[in-house]
Amino acid sequence: MDKFTELREKYPVFIYHSYMISDEGFSFHFSIGEYEFFPEWKWNGLEIPADMPRELIEYVIFSIGMTELVSYWKCACPPLVRVMCGSLGEEQIKWWKKLYWGGLGEFFYRNGIETAFDDFMRIEADCTEVRKFDDPYKGGRKGALIPVGGGKDSIVTLELLKGMQSDNLCYIINPRQTTLDCAHTAGYSDDRIVGLKRSIHPELLRRNADGWLNGHTPFSAIVAFSSYLAALITGKKYIALSNESSANEGNVNGTGVNHQYSKSTEFERDFRTYCEKWLTVPPEYFSMLRPWSEWQIAQRFVRYPKYLPVFKSCNLGSKTDSWCGKCAKCLYVYIMLAAFLDDAELKKIFGSDMLDNPEFSGMFDGLVYADFDKPFECVGTRAEIRLALYNAYKRREGGYVPLLLKKYISAEPDIPESLDDFYDGDNFIPEELAGLLK
Repeated sequence: MDKFTELREKYPVFIYHSYMISDEGFSFHFSIGEYEFFPEWKWNGLEIPADMPRELIEYVIFSIGMTELVSYWKCACPPLVRVMCGSLGEEQIKWWKKLYWGGLGEFFYRNGIETAFDDFMRIEADCTEVRKFDDPYKGGRKGALIPVGGGKDSIVTLELLKGMQSDNLCYIINPRQTTLDCAHTAGYSDDRIVGLKRSIHPELLRRNADGWLNGHTPFSAIVAFSSYLAALITGKKYIALSNESSANEGNVNGTGVNHQYSKSTEFERDFRTYCEKWLTVPPEYFSMLRPWSEWQIAQRFVRYPKYLPVFKSCNLGSKTDSWCGKCAKCLYVYIMLAAFLDDAELKKIFGSDMLDNPEFSGMFDGLVYADFDKPFECVGTRAEIRLALYNAYKRREGGYVPLLLKKYISAEPDIPESLDDFYDGDNFIPEELAGLLK
Protein backbone atom coordinates (compact mmCIF):
# COMPACT_ATOMS: atom_id res chain seq x y z
CA MET A 1 0.00 0.00 0.00
CA ASP A 2 1.42 3.43 -0.91
CA LYS A 3 1.97 6.09 1.79
CA PHE A 4 -0.85 8.34 0.50
CA THR A 5 -3.46 5.56 0.74
CA GLU A 6 -2.10 4.23 4.03
CA LEU A 7 -2.24 7.61 5.78
CA ARG A 8 -5.70 8.46 4.42
CA GLU A 9 -7.11 5.17 5.70
CA LYS A 10 -5.50 5.57 9.11
CA TYR A 11 -6.39 9.28 9.46
CA PRO A 12 -9.67 9.91 7.59
CA VAL A 13 -10.50 13.34 9.09
CA PHE A 14 -8.70 16.68 9.32
CA ILE A 15 -10.39 19.16 11.70
CA TYR A 16 -10.12 22.95 11.68
CA HIS A 17 -11.22 23.48 15.29
CA SER A 18 -10.78 27.19 15.92
CA TYR A 19 -8.83 30.41 15.56
CA MET A 20 -7.70 32.62 18.46
CA ILE A 21 -6.98 36.38 18.34
CA SER A 22 -4.96 38.35 20.90
CA ASP A 23 -3.01 41.59 21.24
CA GLU A 24 0.11 39.66 20.16
CA GLY A 25 -1.37 38.08 17.04
CA PHE A 26 -3.52 35.07 16.17
CA SER A 27 -3.26 31.32 16.01
CA PHE A 28 -5.16 28.27 14.77
CA HIS A 29 -6.04 24.83 16.07
CA PHE A 30 -6.00 21.91 13.64
CA SER A 31 -5.88 18.17 14.27
CA ILE A 32 -5.36 14.87 12.48
CA GLY A 33 -6.31 11.97 14.72
CA GLU A 34 -4.35 12.28 17.98
CA TYR A 35 -1.98 14.89 16.52
CA GLU A 36 -2.73 18.58 17.15
CA PHE A 37 -1.27 21.63 15.44
CA PHE A 38 -1.24 25.25 16.67
CA PRO A 39 0.43 27.49 14.05
CA GLU A 40 0.95 31.09 15.23
CA TRP A 41 1.12 34.51 13.61
CA LYS A 42 2.49 37.56 15.46
CA TRP A 43 1.75 41.19 14.66
CA ASN A 44 4.81 43.09 13.41
CA GLY A 45 4.09 46.79 13.10
CA LEU A 46 0.36 46.11 12.82
CA GLU A 47 -2.43 46.83 15.27
CA ILE A 48 -6.17 46.35 14.88
CA PRO A 49 -7.91 49.74 15.19
CA ALA A 50 -10.31 49.90 18.11
CA ASP A 51 -13.22 50.86 15.83
CA MET A 52 -12.58 48.06 13.30
CA PRO A 53 -15.63 45.71 13.20
CA ARG A 54 -14.69 42.56 15.13
CA GLU A 55 -16.71 40.20 12.93
CA LEU A 56 -14.90 41.38 9.80
CA ILE A 57 -11.45 40.89 11.34
CA GLU A 58 -12.43 37.46 12.66
CA TYR A 59 -13.67 36.35 9.27
CA VAL A 60 -10.50 37.43 7.48
CA ILE A 61 -8.37 35.63 10.07
CA PHE A 62 -10.59 32.55 9.73
CA SER A 63 -9.88 32.73 5.98
CA ILE A 64 -6.13 32.90 6.63
CA GLY A 65 -6.63 29.70 8.60
CA MET A 66 -8.22 28.11 5.53
CA THR A 67 -5.02 28.87 3.58
CA GLU A 68 -2.81 27.74 6.45
CA LEU A 69 -4.55 24.39 6.96
CA VAL A 70 -3.43 22.89 3.64
CA SER A 71 0.21 22.89 4.85
CA TYR A 72 -0.88 20.62 7.71
CA TRP A 73 -3.50 18.61 5.81
CA LYS A 74 -0.95 17.52 3.22
CA CYS A 75 1.14 15.50 5.70
CA ALA A 76 -1.57 12.80 5.75
CA CYS A 77 -4.12 14.01 3.14
CA PRO A 78 -7.26 12.98 5.08
CA PRO A 79 -10.22 12.59 2.67
CA LEU A 80 -12.49 14.74 4.88
CA VAL A 81 -11.78 18.29 6.07
CA ARG A 82 -14.23 19.33 8.77
CA VAL A 83 -14.47 23.07 9.48
CA MET A 84 -15.89 23.66 12.96
CA CYS A 85 -15.38 27.45 13.12
CA GLY A 86 -16.15 30.38 10.85
CA SER A 87 -18.62 29.70 8.06
CA LEU A 88 -18.49 28.44 4.49
CA GLY A 89 -21.29 28.34 1.94
CA GLU A 90 -21.38 25.71 -0.79
CA GLU A 91 -19.85 28.02 -3.40
CA GLN A 92 -17.01 28.94 -1.04
CA ILE A 93 -16.26 25.27 -0.41
CA LYS A 94 -15.86 24.80 -4.16
CA TRP A 95 -13.57 27.84 -4.24
CA TRP A 96 -11.28 26.45 -1.55
CA LYS A 97 -11.20 23.01 -3.08
CA LYS A 98 -10.11 24.50 -6.42
CA LEU A 99 -7.28 26.42 -4.70
CA TYR A 100 -6.03 23.33 -2.91
CA TRP A 101 -6.20 21.22 -6.07
CA GLY A 102 -4.30 23.72 -8.20
CA GLY A 103 -1.85 24.64 -5.46
CA LEU A 104 -1.05 21.00 -4.65
CA GLY A 105 -0.33 19.96 -8.23
CA GLU A 106 3.42 19.90 -7.63
CA PHE A 107 2.98 18.10 -4.29
CA PHE A 108 0.93 15.32 -5.91
CA TYR A 109 3.30 15.02 -8.87
CA ARG A 110 6.54 14.85 -6.87
CA ASN A 111 5.09 12.39 -4.36
CA GLY A 112 3.75 10.15 -7.14
CA ILE A 113 0.17 10.57 -5.91
CA GLU A 114 -2.56 9.67 -8.38
CA THR A 115 -5.90 11.13 -7.38
CA ALA A 116 -8.74 13.17 -8.88
CA PHE A 117 -10.41 16.48 -8.09
CA ASP A 118 -13.60 14.79 -6.92
CA ASP A 119 -11.73 12.34 -4.69
CA PHE A 120 -8.75 14.05 -3.06
CA MET A 121 -10.75 16.02 -0.48
CA ARG A 122 -14.27 16.64 0.79
CA ILE A 123 -14.91 19.80 2.85
CA GLU A 124 -17.78 20.00 5.35
CA ALA A 125 -18.55 23.15 7.35
CA ASP A 126 -20.56 23.20 10.56
CA CYS A 127 -21.85 26.69 9.67
CA THR A 128 -22.90 27.54 6.10
CA GLU A 129 -24.00 31.14 6.65
CA VAL A 130 -22.85 33.61 3.96
CA ARG A 131 -21.63 36.85 5.54
CA LYS A 132 -21.57 40.45 4.30
CA PHE A 133 -19.47 43.28 5.74
CA ASP A 134 -19.22 47.06 5.43
CA ASP A 135 -15.98 49.00 4.96
CA PRO A 136 -15.16 50.90 8.15
CA TYR A 137 -13.11 53.41 6.10
CA LYS A 138 -16.15 54.17 3.90
CA GLY A 139 -14.21 55.06 0.76
CA GLY A 140 -11.39 56.87 2.55
CA ARG A 141 -8.67 54.36 1.68
CA LYS A 142 -5.48 55.51 -0.06
CA GLY A 143 -2.11 54.19 -1.10
CA ALA A 144 -0.90 50.66 -1.68
CA LEU A 145 0.37 47.83 0.47
CA ILE A 146 3.33 46.33 -1.39
CA PRO A 147 4.42 42.78 -0.42
CA VAL A 148 8.23 42.61 -0.52
CA GLY A 149 10.01 39.28 -0.97
CA GLY A 150 13.56 40.48 -1.57
CA GLY A 151 13.79 39.67 -5.29
CA LYS A 152 13.90 41.83 -8.39
CA ASP A 153 10.14 41.72 -9.05
CA SER A 154 8.93 43.45 -5.87
CA ILE A 155 11.78 45.96 -6.26
CA VAL A 156 10.44 46.95 -9.68
CA THR A 157 6.97 47.40 -8.17
CA LEU A 158 8.42 49.57 -5.39
CA GLU A 159 10.07 51.76 -8.01
CA LEU A 160 7.02 51.94 -10.28
CA LEU A 161 4.87 53.12 -7.35
CA LYS A 162 7.39 55.52 -5.82
CA GLY A 163 5.25 58.47 -6.91
CA MET A 164 2.71 57.55 -4.22
CA GLN A 165 5.30 56.38 -1.69
CA SER A 166 4.10 58.66 1.11
CA ASP A 167 0.79 56.77 1.14
CA ASN A 168 2.28 53.28 0.65
CA LEU A 169 3.44 50.62 3.08
CA CYS A 170 5.76 47.67 2.56
CA TYR A 171 4.41 44.31 3.75
CA ILE A 172 6.79 41.53 4.81
CA ILE A 173 6.09 38.08 6.23
CA ASN A 174 8.93 36.91 8.51
CA PRO A 175 11.24 39.86 7.80
CA ARG A 176 14.91 39.12 7.17
CA GLN A 177 17.84 41.34 6.35
CA THR A 178 17.32 41.10 2.58
CA THR A 179 13.66 42.11 2.62
CA LEU A 180 14.34 44.95 5.05
CA ASP A 181 17.33 46.14 3.01
CA CYS A 182 15.21 46.23 -0.14
CA ALA A 183 12.49 48.27 1.59
CA HIS A 184 15.05 50.64 3.12
CA THR A 185 16.85 51.07 -0.22
CA ALA A 186 13.50 52.00 -1.78
CA GLY A 187 13.19 54.77 0.81
CA TYR A 188 10.82 53.16 3.32
CA SER A 189 11.65 53.77 6.97
CA ASP A 190 10.90 51.15 9.61
CA ASP A 191 7.61 52.81 10.52
CA ARG A 192 6.47 52.32 6.90
CA ILE A 193 7.20 48.58 6.97
CA VAL A 194 4.53 46.29 8.43
CA GLY A 195 4.01 42.57 8.45
CA LEU A 196 3.45 39.36 10.34
CA LYS A 197 5.73 36.70 11.78
CA ARG A 198 4.50 33.24 10.88
CA SER A 199 5.70 30.10 12.64
CA ILE A 200 5.22 26.44 11.74
CA HIS A 201 3.98 24.29 14.63
CA PRO A 202 6.68 21.76 15.66
CA GLU A 203 4.26 18.82 15.43
CA LEU A 204 4.20 19.19 11.65
CA LEU A 205 7.99 18.94 11.55
CA ARG A 206 7.79 15.82 13.71
CA ARG A 207 5.26 14.24 11.33
CA ASN A 208 7.59 14.98 8.41
CA ALA A 209 10.55 13.49 10.32
CA ASP A 210 8.48 10.33 10.91
CA GLY A 211 8.03 9.85 7.17
CA TRP A 212 4.64 11.45 6.57
CA LEU A 213 4.08 13.27 3.29
CA ASN A 214 5.71 16.61 2.56
CA GLY A 215 5.98 19.03 -0.32
CA HIS A 216 5.00 22.32 -1.94
CA THR A 217 1.80 24.18 -0.99
CA PRO A 218 0.31 27.44 -2.41
CA PHE A 219 2.20 29.89 -0.17
CA SER A 220 1.25 32.89 -2.31
CA ALA A 221 -2.38 32.32 -1.26
CA ILE A 222 -1.21 32.88 2.32
CA VAL A 223 0.43 36.09 1.14
CA ALA A 224 -2.86 37.10 -0.52
CA PHE A 225 -5.12 36.65 2.52
CA SER A 226 -2.63 37.94 5.08
CA SER A 227 -1.82 41.02 2.98
CA TYR A 228 -5.56 41.62 2.67
CA LEU A 229 -5.74 41.67 6.47
CA ALA A 230 -2.82 44.11 6.68
CA ALA A 231 -4.25 46.41 4.01
CA LEU A 232 -7.68 46.24 5.63
CA ILE A 233 -6.53 47.44 9.05
CA THR A 234 -4.08 50.06 7.70
CA GLY A 235 -6.60 51.66 5.36
CA LYS A 236 -4.79 50.92 2.10
CA LYS A 237 -6.71 51.15 -1.16
CA TYR A 238 -4.61 48.62 -3.06
CA ILE A 239 -2.56 45.47 -2.53
CA ALA A 240 0.08 45.62 -5.28
CA LEU A 241 1.62 42.20 -5.90
CA SER A 242 4.59 41.61 -8.23
CA ASN A 243 3.53 38.51 -10.19
CA GLU A 244 4.35 38.59 -13.89
CA SER A 245 2.71 37.06 -16.94
CA SER A 246 5.32 34.26 -16.94
CA ALA A 247 3.85 32.79 -13.74
CA ASN A 248 1.07 31.27 -15.85
CA GLU A 249 3.40 28.75 -17.52
CA GLY A 250 3.43 25.24 -16.04
CA ASN A 251 6.43 23.10 -15.11
CA VAL A 252 5.59 19.61 -16.38
CA ASN A 253 4.84 18.99 -20.04
CA GLY A 254 1.34 17.67 -20.74
CA THR A 255 0.00 18.46 -17.25
CA GLY A 256 -1.49 21.39 -15.37
CA VAL A 257 1.26 21.27 -12.74
CA ASN A 258 2.43 24.82 -12.01
CA HIS A 259 4.82 25.62 -9.16
CA GLN A 260 3.50 29.18 -9.33
CA TYR A 261 -0.23 28.38 -9.39
CA SER A 262 -1.08 30.82 -6.61
CA LYS A 263 0.88 33.51 -8.49
CA SER A 264 -1.07 32.89 -11.70
CA THR A 265 -3.69 35.13 -13.30
CA GLU A 266 -6.22 32.37 -12.63
CA PHE A 267 -5.66 32.54 -8.88
CA GLU A 268 -5.56 36.34 -8.94
CA ARG A 269 -8.97 36.38 -10.63
CA ASP A 270 -10.33 33.83 -8.15
CA PHE A 271 -9.00 35.74 -5.15
CA ARG A 272 -10.56 38.99 -6.35
CA THR A 273 -13.85 37.10 -6.71
CA TYR A 274 -13.52 35.78 -3.16
CA CYS A 275 -12.93 39.29 -1.80
CA GLU A 276 -15.86 40.75 -3.71
CA LYS A 277 -18.33 38.00 -2.80
CA TRP A 278 -17.45 37.04 0.76
CA LEU A 279 -15.24 39.73 2.28
CA THR A 280 -17.14 42.51 0.45
CA VAL A 281 -14.75 45.26 1.58
CA PRO A 282 -11.88 46.96 -0.29
CA PRO A 283 -8.79 46.90 -0.58
CA GLU A 284 -8.28 45.81 -4.18
CA TYR A 285 -5.79 43.02 -4.94
CA PHE A 286 -3.83 42.98 -8.22
CA SER A 287 -0.36 42.31 -9.62
CA MET A 288 1.44 45.43 -10.79
CA LEU A 289 3.70 43.42 -13.12
CA ARG A 290 1.13 41.09 -14.69
CA PRO A 291 1.27 42.77 -18.14
CA TRP A 292 5.04 42.31 -18.38
CA SER A 293 7.29 39.40 -19.17
CA GLU A 294 10.26 38.46 -16.99
CA TRP A 295 12.46 39.85 -19.76
CA GLN A 296 10.92 43.30 -19.36
CA ILE A 297 11.14 43.11 -15.56
CA ALA A 298 14.86 42.26 -15.69
CA GLN A 299 15.35 45.02 -18.25
CA ARG A 300 13.73 47.50 -15.86
CA PHE A 301 15.42 46.12 -12.74
CA VAL A 302 18.95 46.81 -13.98
CA ARG A 303 18.06 50.50 -14.18
CA TYR A 304 18.27 50.51 -10.38
CA PRO A 305 21.88 49.43 -9.60
CA LYS A 306 21.54 50.48 -5.96
CA TYR A 307 19.66 47.20 -5.35
CA LEU A 308 22.30 44.89 -6.82
CA PRO A 309 24.17 44.46 -3.51
CA VAL A 310 20.99 43.80 -1.48
CA PHE A 311 18.44 41.85 -3.56
CA LYS A 312 18.24 38.05 -3.20
CA SER A 313 15.64 35.50 -4.26
CA CYS A 314 17.36 32.16 -3.66
CA ASN A 315 15.15 29.90 -1.54
CA LEU A 316 18.06 27.75 -0.38
CA GLY A 317 20.00 30.81 0.74
CA SER A 318 17.07 32.66 2.33
CA LYS A 319 17.98 31.66 5.90
CA THR A 320 21.44 33.19 5.52
CA ASP A 321 20.41 36.07 3.22
CA SER A 322 22.66 34.82 0.45
CA TRP A 323 22.70 33.39 -3.06
CA CYS A 324 23.65 29.73 -2.79
CA GLY A 325 25.03 29.88 -6.33
CA LYS A 326 24.12 26.22 -6.95
CA CYS A 327 20.35 26.00 -7.51
CA ALA A 328 18.08 26.47 -10.53
CA LYS A 329 16.70 29.75 -9.15
CA CYS A 330 20.19 31.24 -8.88
CA LEU A 331 21.05 30.02 -12.38
CA TYR A 332 17.83 31.47 -13.77
CA VAL A 333 18.36 34.92 -12.25
CA TYR A 334 22.00 34.79 -13.38
CA ILE A 335 20.90 34.13 -16.98
CA MET A 336 18.34 36.94 -17.01
CA LEU A 337 20.84 39.46 -15.64
CA ALA A 338 23.64 38.22 -17.92
CA ALA A 339 21.79 39.89 -20.79
CA PHE A 340 22.44 43.28 -19.16
CA LEU A 341 25.43 42.91 -16.81
CA ASP A 342 29.05 41.94 -17.33
CA ASP A 343 30.67 38.84 -15.84
CA ALA A 344 32.58 40.74 -13.16
CA GLU A 345 29.39 42.26 -11.75
CA LEU A 346 27.56 38.93 -11.90
CA LYS A 347 30.40 37.17 -10.05
CA LYS A 348 30.23 39.85 -7.39
CA ILE A 349 26.54 39.02 -6.86
CA PHE A 350 26.53 35.20 -7.20
CA GLY A 351 30.11 34.32 -6.22
CA SER A 352 31.03 32.55 -9.49
CA ASP A 353 30.34 32.42 -13.21
CA MET A 354 27.35 30.06 -13.16
CA LEU A 355 27.27 29.81 -16.97
CA ASP A 356 30.81 28.47 -16.96
CA ASN A 357 30.09 25.46 -14.75
CA PRO A 358 29.43 22.14 -16.55
CA GLU A 359 27.83 20.74 -13.37
CA PHE A 360 24.83 22.98 -14.05
CA SER A 361 24.09 21.48 -17.49
CA GLY A 362 21.04 19.54 -16.23
CA MET A 363 19.47 22.60 -14.60
CA PHE A 364 20.32 24.64 -17.67
CA ASP A 365 18.55 22.18 -19.99
CA GLY A 366 15.45 22.21 -17.76
CA LEU A 367 15.30 25.99 -17.94
CA VAL A 368 15.89 26.25 -21.67
CA TYR A 369 14.53 23.23 -23.55
CA ALA A 370 10.93 22.07 -23.91
CA ASP A 371 11.99 18.40 -23.91
CA PHE A 372 12.77 18.71 -20.18
CA ASP A 373 10.56 19.59 -17.22
CA LYS A 374 11.12 23.08 -15.86
CA PRO A 375 12.70 23.25 -12.39
CA PHE A 376 10.18 23.66 -9.59
CA GLU A 377 11.13 27.25 -8.94
CA CYS A 378 9.64 30.65 -9.71
CA VAL A 379 11.29 31.12 -13.10
CA GLY A 380 10.32 32.68 -16.41
CA THR A 381 9.25 31.11 -19.68
CA ARG A 382 11.69 29.41 -22.00
CA ALA A 383 11.14 32.14 -24.61
CA GLU A 384 12.28 34.74 -22.07
CA ILE A 385 15.29 32.67 -21.04
CA ARG A 386 16.36 32.05 -24.65
CA LEU A 387 16.09 35.77 -25.37
CA ALA A 388 18.27 36.53 -22.34
CA LEU A 389 20.85 33.92 -23.42
CA TYR A 390 21.04 35.34 -26.94
CA ASN A 391 21.58 38.85 -25.61
CA ALA A 392 24.09 37.58 -23.06
CA TYR A 393 26.05 36.05 -25.95
CA LYS A 394 25.90 39.24 -28.01
CA ARG A 395 27.18 41.16 -24.99
CA ARG A 396 30.23 38.81 -24.81
CA GLU A 397 30.76 38.21 -28.52
CA GLY A 398 34.40 38.71 -29.42
CA GLY A 399 35.52 38.02 -25.84
CA TYR A 400 35.33 35.09 -23.45
CA VAL A 401 32.04 33.15 -23.77
CA PRO A 402 31.15 30.90 -20.80
CA LEU A 403 30.77 27.15 -21.42
CA LEU A 404 26.96 26.79 -21.15
CA LEU A 405 26.37 29.96 -23.14
CA LYS A 406 28.71 28.70 -25.89
CA LYS A 407 26.90 25.34 -25.90
CA TYR A 408 23.54 27.06 -26.25
CA ILE A 409 24.46 29.50 -28.99
CA SER A 410 26.09 26.78 -31.09
CA ALA A 411 22.82 24.82 -31.05
CA GLU A 412 20.42 27.79 -31.21
CA PRO A 413 22.06 30.48 -33.39
CA ASP A 414 18.82 32.13 -34.56
CA ILE A 415 17.69 35.45 -33.13
CA PRO A 416 14.77 34.93 -30.67
CA GLU A 417 11.62 36.99 -30.97
CA SER A 418 11.82 40.31 -29.13
CA LEU A 419 9.70 40.76 -26.01
CA ASP A 420 10.33 44.49 -25.58
CA ASP A 421 6.75 45.36 -26.56
CA PHE A 422 5.04 42.40 -24.85
CA TYR A 423 1.88 43.34 -22.95
CA ASP A 424 -0.48 40.84 -21.35
CA GLY A 425 -3.90 42.45 -21.42
CA ASP A 426 -5.38 39.90 -19.03
CA ASN A 427 -4.65 41.92 -15.91
CA PHE A 428 -6.43 43.82 -13.15
CA ILE A 429 -4.28 46.93 -12.82
CA PRO A 430 -6.44 49.93 -11.87
CA GLU A 431 -6.80 52.47 -14.65
CA GLU A 432 -5.05 55.19 -12.64
CA LEU A 433 -1.88 53.04 -12.46
CA ALA A 434 -1.89 51.29 -15.85
CA GLY A 435 0.01 54.14 -17.53
CA LEU A 436 3.07 53.41 -15.39
CA LEU A 437 3.75 50.27 -17.46
CA LYS A 438 3.17 51.59 -20.98
